[in-house]
Amino acid sequence: MPSAGVVIIGNEILTGKFADDNTPWLVARLRQLGCDLFRVAIIPDTLDDIAAEVAEQSRRYDWVFTTGGVGPTHDDITFAGIAKAFALPLHHRPELVAVLKRKLGEACNTAALRMAEIPEGSELWWDGNVTFPLVVTRNVCIFPGVPSLLRLKFDRVAHRFVGAPVHGLRLSTGRQESEIAALLTEAVSRWPAVAIGSYPRLDEVPVHVIVTIESRDNQALARCEAFLRAGGLTDAP
Repeated sequence: MPSAGVVIIGNEILTGKFADDNTPWLVARLRQLGCDLFRVAIIPDTLDDIAAEVAEQSRRYDWVFTTGGVGPTHDDITFAGIAKAFALPLHHRPELVAVLKRKLGEACNTAALRMAEIPEGSELWWDGNVTFPLVVTRNVCIFPGVPSLLRLKFDRVAHRFVGAPVHGLRLSTGRQESEIAALLTEAVSRWPAVAIGSYPRLDEVPVHVIVTIESRDNQALARCEAFLRAGGLTDAP
């Protein structure tokens, strides 16, 4: 299955000036697509941090999704950071310059043209007949940080990241985790293709434990479910 990492770039997230709306949305969307997300990093607007995180994730995962830092202001340095990650020069891409001039007219100044200065060799994905394409450097997809724009652009290219969907369900028990630990351990041993999670709900009445089971193997999932139900777990509330 395709693997992925996410890099959220922005001092505004780390300092609490704005909430991170992009991570929860990307987590849910990638799960829906069947693309396995393994890491989310929130980093500041600094070249070294961007370069180091992007380079590391690019080596480890099939896809890396960055958000933020692609505008015209002084703190928009994502393109430069990604260029540094791969030791690539930056250059003004003619197609992007043309788009910006057509869209902004007389307002297309030197600052605006920074949005067309991208790492050399980057691809431009025009999926979905968008006004401004998605810039992709090697396996790094460079998205804007504005949540509405990220969602719009991501959905245009989402078909490129599709894997096999994960199926799952939630079960529940009023027993403590220590009382069901052996049961869960046995289930993990019998069905390694099933991911099992245990989550106490201590702030709810009555107190209970939710157990999640997930797998791409429907047969293994069904057998694991039957085993856990026989062990006393029931449908989650």
